[in-house]
Amino acid sequence: VQLQASGGGLVQAGGSLRLSCAASGRTFSSNSIAWFRQAPGKERVFVAAIKWGGNSARYADSVKGRFTISKDNVKNTVYLQMNSLKPEDTAVYYCALSTQLSAAVATAQSWYDYWGQGTQVTVSS
Repeated sequence: VQLQASGGGLVQAGGSLRLSCAASGRTFSSNSIAWFRQAPGKERVFVAAIKWGGNSARYADSVKGRFTISKDNVKNTVYLQMNSLKPEDTAVYYCALSTQLSAAVATAQSWYDYWGQGTQVTVSS
């Protein structure tokens, strides 16, 4: 499985961006796809995830109500719509795919087997 993240950039606080993660390869074995982010000098943390075979989703408290994760199974692409962006959202955003069986949407990094290369999001104040 290969993951290609795109859509990052520079935006002012209050603005919006939409990230995309295109998956290729053996995606039929996917369980969940997620976005994580890593700010400078900090650990990588969970942002949002969605079940590949359904629409169940989970969000970090810090992004609830502002970010929306969605997917297009035909295009094998997952999106992260980010609205009302804040300077603290500045980070490298990574998409990740889990093939491990789980009834719930996986949020822990250890559940994720494949990672994309990351895309930089910078929010200016």
